[in-house]
This record gives sequence, C-alpha cells and structure tokens, in this order.
Amino acid sequence: TGYMAIHLGNALERALGMITPIFLLLAVAALLAPAVLGGWLFSAKAMVPKLERLSPLKGLARMFSVRSLVELLKAVAKVLLVGSIAVLLLWLLRADLDSMAVQPLEPALRHSLRVLGWSALALSASTLLIAAVDVPFQIFDHARKLRMSTQQIRDEMKETEGKPEIKSRIRQLQRQLARSRMMSAVPKADVVITNPSHYAVALRYDLERGGAPTLLAKGSDLVAFRIREVAEANAVAVVRSPKLARAIFFTTEIDAEIPGGLYLAVAQVLAYVYHLRNFRRGRGAPPTLPEELEVPEGMDVPRRGRK
Repeated sequence: TGYMAIHLGNALERALGMITPIFLLLAVAALLAPAVLGGWLFSAKAMVPKLERLSPLKGLARMFSVRSLVELLKAVAKVLLVGSIAVLLLWLLRADLDSMAVQPLEPALRHSLRVLGWSALALSASTLLIAAVDVPFQIFDHARKLRMSTQQIRDEMKETEGKPEIKSRIRQLQRQLARSRMMSAVPKADVVITNPSHYAVALRYDLERGGAPTLLAKGSDLVAFRIREVAEANAVAVVRSPKLARAIFFTTEIDAEIPGGLYLAVAQVLAYVYHLRNFRRGRGAPPTLPEELEVPEGMDVPRRGRK
C-alpha cells in the first residue's frame, strides 16, 4: 500500500507538471481575449448595487432577446464541438485505454499521462478554433453596433435641429459668431462711413492686392453704433456720408468688393482719409470732403425698392 501511494504521488506530480503549462496557456488566452476585442475596461460603477438589475421583466426580456438566442446557439455549438472532439479522442484512443488496463502500474501511469496530455492539447486546440471564429464575429458585431449608434446620433441631431426653437437658436448663434468675426475686422479698416446713426460700413483698400475696396463690416442701429465705437477706439477714420453709407450697406456683402457704381464716391472718401493722415502728421493742408458724394440713383435703398 505504501509503495502504491508513493507511485500515485509521483504520478500526480508528473500529471500536474504536464497539465499546469496547458492551464496557464488557457488562463493567458482568457486574459488576452478581452484585449483583442477592444481592451480591458475597469469600472467601479459595475460594483454599485442597482435595483433595476433585479427587475424580473428586464431579466426575461434579456433571456428571450435575439442576442440571448444567438449566445445560446453559440454556447451549444461550442459544447457540441468540444464534446465531439472528446468522443473522437475516446474512439481513437480506445486501444491505448484497453492496453493500460493490463499494464503494470508504473508504465500504465506514464502511458495515461501521455494520453491525458495529448487529449488536453487536442481539446485546447478546439477552443482555439472556436476563438478563431468567435473573435472576428465579435469584432464585426461591435463595429456594427458602433455604426448603429452613430446613425442614431445623426438621426437624433436631425430631429432636434428640425425643431423651430432649435433652428432659431442656431441662427442666433450663427449671427453672433458672424458679428464677432466682423467686429474683429473693424480695426483693420481704412475708413468707417456712417449714416450717421442708422448705418455704418467699414472699408479697406489693399494697395498691394489692387482691385476695389472691400467691405469688412456693416450694420444698422445698435450694430452700427458698435462699429463706430470699435473704429474710434482703434483710431480708424469715421466719415459721415449718409447716402454712400446706405448704398454700400444695401449693395455689398461682407468680404466683397464694392460695386463699380460706387468707385468714384469711395475713392473720394479714401483720398480724404489719406490726406487727413498726412495732415495729422504735419504734412500738407487740411483736406476737405465734398458735401454730396456722387451715388447712382436707387443704390441707397433696399433691393426690393429699386426700380
């Protein structure tokens, strides 16, 4: 009896020595599988108890959902695959099993360890086959869910933006942003032409680029008042010409060149501004601006009011 116990202990030790690397390999594979599928995720929220998790209705809904059915079919397929390989191994190794029954104890133990090792290796290979099929499927399924989530977000954004109050708010923010950009361009202007109280336009002429003067900013009422304030704070010349200010306001868009019909009047204003700069620097006589600048008929009224 003591002799048998010693042999059994040695056999178990050898068996553990052969099986341990296999189990370690399986453990490493189990740890690496989540990393392949998208990385590990640690969250303390999962440990917080929630009453809704105890809801029987939600539990039944999860049990009988399409995803649960798919997972059940996958589990059955895995069991059938591993079970089939186990049955096949028993069939292929039946001669070895029969021979071990008549072998002496020590050779039988060595033989059984070899059979056990190869069987465990074959079963492990079957799990790798399962992983080779399941991992691409999980990656595809995860990507599909992400696409669905993105589409749902887009649909929700479209639905939200379709509401009148949201549209109004978006337009308001767009106007505020455009006004902010416009005001930041006023200090770069050569001149601001005013109505004087209802309209204000800021013009810049680029000598290097050539072409016609460009409208940097325009506004009426409070916006016009703000344009004049910014111009005065940045030493930009402010010229009073009601008809020309209205004409530029109604005919020219922001960042666009003034129309040809206003070239002469604007050229006179710019010449006045340039001479005024020289006069303030102590060069030349004080400039004068004509009382009435030539503005073509109908350009100083809104478009719908033109003939």
